[in-house]
Amino acid sequence: MTWWWLADFVLIVVVLPVVVAILIQVLIPIFQIKQYANDIITAGATFGPHLDEITEELVKTRDLVVVAGPEIGRYARAIDNL
Repeated sequence: MTWWWLADFVLIVVVLPVVVAILIQVLIPIFQIKQYANDIITAGATFGPHLDEITEELVKTRDLVVVAGPEIGRYARAIDNL
């Protein structure tokens, strides 16, 4: 019976503080990750209004590339002739 008391004492005095210390070392980064994720969500929400403007500009860029396509080929042939 004395051995059980001794084992309980060792468990409470040695093992339990080690488990708590490891738990703290794991929980701190978890909470930091949660804060970083919230920051990313907050910053990501600000991109929404700007995406419409980018879409309009991408359409303009696509149209300009279609127009400039044949001219680029002609320019490349002219460079080859030099």
